[in-house]
Amino acid sequence: MKFFDEARITVIAGNGGDGVISFRREKFIPKGGPDGGDGGNGGSVYAVADRNINTLIDYRYARRHQARGGERGRGSDQYGAAADDVNLRMPVGTEIYDADSGELIADLTAHGQVELVARGGKGGAGNIHFKSSVNRAPRQATPGTAGEERNLRLELKVLADVGLLGMPNAGKSTFISAVSNARPKIADYPFTTLHPNLGVVRVAPEKSFVIADIPGLIEGAAEGAGLGHQFLRHLQRTRLLLHIIDFAPLDPDADPVHDARAILGELKKYDPALYDKPRWLVLNKIDMIPEAEREERIADFVKRLRGRGRNALPLDTKRVFAISALTRDGTERLCQSVYEYLDLARRAEIPDADVRFDRENSAEAAPGDDETER
Repeated sequence: MKFFDEARITVIAGNGGDGVISFRREKFIPKGGPDGGDGGNGGSVYAVADRNINTLIDYRYARRHQARGGERGRGSDQYGAAADDVNLRMPVGTEIYDADSGELIADLTAHGQVELVARGGKGGAGNIHFKSSVNRAPRQATPGTAGEERNLRLELKVLADVGLLGMPNAGKSTFISAVSNARPKIADYPFTTLHPNLGVVRVAPEKSFVIADIPGLIEGAAEGAGLGHQFLRHLQRTRLLLHIIDFAPLDPDADPVHDARAILGELKKYDPALYDKPRWLVLNKIDMIPEAEREERIADFVKRLRGRGRNALPLDTKRVFAISALTRDGTERLCQSVYEYLDLARRAEIPDADVRFDRENSAEAAPGDDETER
């Protein structure tokens, strides 16, 4: 199934049925009085979050969704039937915007969540409601009101605890396949990943978190290079970003520091809030570096990436991990650290969760100081 994370649709709620003017006419019952019933309510349109759906492909082609109108009232005190509502099932994580005003109408963040997106019209009143002691034969009724019509823009943002960020061929897909149940396409050419992949990482039978892999970024993504910023929205709901860096590129002229800074620059252009999200560095492919050279090269990388002066980056050296996704060296320790961080954040639900995490893990060694985490 193709992955679609954007769609535009039109939703039209049903009109309310008209009330009627009617009088009771039966043999042997003179002056029967008014008996016109009310019209039925029109059907409304609702969005329903469904965890069994993971793409907006259903709304890519079916773009008009309309509920039926309510029935007109009838004589003999008969009310018109109300129309059935229309339920549009969408993936969990879908944001629904009014395409004309840009207003956020609903954010579907939980399975089974139901949100009204177009309200049905109300049925009109029949003439039985207008009788009184001075108006015994009312010839009044009201029409039903019109249902709402809206143009909607749907955006899917996958719900994950951790997001993977990095250049094409940095090893993100290999990493997510090594630590989770996800099985993305892996090949030796750039942009193998063309849509987000989700995987569940289990560090213990009852301890797990969800990780998301998105297509790689390249320098110039803000101007549309590569796949551009198309999929970065899927990282906005995550609690933590893992910046995967190809620490042993095949191209001898490639510089991991330059690539890492390029990714951070594109991230900042897209969304400063996403740039400020907690972010850990993961140096991948250390199996391709002789063991005797690893410590020195890691320390040099951290020093150059941090920089000096106005171009200095705030870099927490305790959040730098050296791994090999291919051989899985260091991946278990990384996943354990990620789970501990997420568990603390979930339980505390406080903004300084990473400060407390640092305090509890202050005894851990840092690359360039004592020892790199592996």
